[in-house]
Amino acid sequence: GCRGAQGRFAYKLLHDLFANYSSALRPVEDTDRALNVTLQVTLSQIIDMDERNQVLTSYLWVRQAWLDAHLTWDKDDYDGIDSIRIPSSYVWRPDIILYNNADEHFGGSMETNVVLRSDGHIMWDSPAITKSSCKVDVSYFPFDGQRCRLTFGSWTYNGNQIDLRNRLDSGDLTDFVENVEWEVLGMPATRNVITYGCCSEPYPDVTYTLLLRRRASFYIFNLLLPCIMVSFLAPLGFYLPADSGEKVSLGVTVLLALTVFQLLVAESMPPSESVPLIGKYYIATMTMITASTALTIFIMNVHHCGPGARPVPPWAQWLILHHMARLCCVYEVGESCKSPQRALEGQAGRGDAGGPWESPGEGKVGTDAGGCPWDHCLCHHDALLRNVSYIAGCCRRHRANQRRTGEWKRVAKVMDRFFMWVFFLMVFLMSVLVLGNAA
Repeated sequence: GCRGAQGRFAYKLLHDLFANYSSALRPVEDTDRALNVTLQVTLSQIIDMDERNQVLTSYLWVRQAWLDAHLTWDKDDYDGIDSIRIPSSYVWRPDIILYNNADEHFGGSMETNVVLRSDGHIMWDSPAITKSSCKVDVSYFPFDGQRCRLTFGSWTYNGNQIDLRNRLDSGDLTDFVENVEWEVLGMPATRNVITYGCCSEPYPDVTYTLLLRRRASFYIFNLLLPCIMVSFLAPLGFYLPADSGEKVSLGVTVLLALTVFQLLVAESMPPSESVPLIGKYYIATMTMITASTALTIFIMNVHHCGPGARPVPPWAQWLILHHMARLCCVYEVGESCKSPQRALEGQAGRGDAGGPWESPGEGKVGTDAGGCPWDHCLCHHDALLRNVSYIAGCCRRHRANQRRTGEWKRVAKVMDRFFMWVFFLMVFLMSVLVLGNAA
């Protein structure tokens, strides 16, 4: 019986309150005074962050509270009813909207009930899925942080009519559902009073700054580490033997692989002048691989110098075959890395000493061969001597050509080892530089 009586009093209260009430007018007794409206925003979930279109989609609980001077009653006259819940369309509501809304349909809050107290205080809690514009800075992607602002304010009422204030100094994050990509560091709230160019009256607003930091583990394992591992393959192209025919193919393959990674990053980034950190790393690595491929082509040309090539210049022998060979530990069979013996000097010494290919005609004239007198021995016939001298000269030229070709091949080998270590060092320094900037 008591519940039924209270229900009848609730119907009577609703009828009495809204008999002569209009939800179109601002509920103040003195129209010259501003109506105080407090705002509180609870962040429930970050649905999506579209970096390319610079739009943040979030799920918010928006709480607004104000005093309606026309909706008060004595609770003793209505069986002690202190508060009622009625549809929000029954009462006057402040036109608080999200200024930086980026939704094409421009949807507002959900039509939920309001809580009306006997002293005229109204509290309106409404959930809303908002799409707000956010200036995205991807300079340090994927180790970046973003500052997205949510600005709420009245669209038609100025500061002399509605005094909008934030209830708390920051947004409420107690019911926030953790996001797999973004970590929320805070949500401070600030009240601003702005005078726009269209009007002379001040317009207050409440701005919530959402501080976000990207969880970079996904991008490290899927974009950064594969790029680093592929980058370390590029210097190994210098270690491949020149006769294998795969030196240039390896460089081109690595360059194509990095191009695919670069396209994956470019698809998700906004088309702006700000190049992300990982994009700079890709560009630097691709430039390095292009340079290494060009150097490989040059070194292969040096390696395949034919017999018609000129001898190795003295400065190249001193710099490349002596100092750089020691530095890169490049030595021939039988030599030591710590104390290499110059094959060039040994070969030159043996080449100048005559040897078994020396023509008999170039020896001591007048000596006997096996006790045979010069005038009576058939082996010293003039025609035979000319043929033997020709064969010996061909052999000497062939040996000189082989020695010259071997010197150029050794020059190419030393240059291969030198550039391999140089590019290994460059890849290592670039990787450390990227991780250092990320830190």
